[in-house]
Amino acid sequence: MSEPTTTTVDVNGHACRVWTKGSGPKIGFLAGFGGLPRWIPFLDRLAESRTVIAPSMPGFPGATGHNILDTHLDWLVAVKGLLGQAGLDGADLVGSSVGASFVAEVAALWPQSVRRIAMIAPFGLFDEKDPATDIWAQRGDDVPGLLCANPQIYKDLKAMPPGANSVEWPIEQTRASEAAARIFWPLQNTKLERRLPLITAPTLLIWGEGDRVIPRTYADKIAKAIPGGAKITTVAGAGHLAELDQPDAVAKAVLAHVG
Repeated sequence: MSEPTTTTVDVNGHACRVWTKGSGPKIGFLAGFGGLPRWIPFLDRLAESRTVIAPSMPGFPGATGHNILDTHLDWLVAVKGLLGQAGLDGADLVGSSVGASFVAEVAALWPQSVRRIAMIAPFGLFDEKDPATDIWAQRGDDVPGLLCANPQIYKDLKAMPPGANSVEWPIEQTRASEAAARIFWPLQNTKLERRLPLITAPTLLIWGEGDRVIPRTYADKIAKAIPGGAKITTVAGAGHLAELDQPDAVAKAVLAHVG
């Protein structure tokens, strides 16, 4: 598996890594909880027919600058700027979990900046009758099993590779959880449902059949709120980060949607 090309862009005076691989029409990816400390098979599947661009949001692996983003509006403007600098204006966008919430926000507030969108179990909603899991309240050892049907996949994603800085690597992984908390803690509720009716881009929702973080009922709520609805695909053998558990199945669904 060849490595992607790495560049950086500046967001609010802080460097954010951008990974690029493949050829063909551009497709952007905003990662889920924990970010992308390393390239993943799901992105390789997309790169077989698309130019995959995966920018790292502030505070997630490969980027800094989350500690100056104090409000949800701060985050929205920062992510929109990041996508623009990464060359993704007008492109198809895919997001997972935390990243999927921002894909929805960008599609709602800047509809001209996206073509088609696909979202894997997005954060941003809250139903007190069917609450999402507060992932920050869980024991560290339990988190991999909440995020993936196969916990070892998440453990491998986060495992320090040979040659990595033994001090900086764990700090970077902890920083990613902190960055997500600045956006979504404690209830993951950003009132996203108020902006979903502004989405005009054709939308695909992907849910892992074994998602233990965001209830499957949220997919129906999101689809109902988007004018014209959204297609929902449920992936067997997958947890919250379905793209990690079942990269081939999720990539196939995404590519079929974006055409």
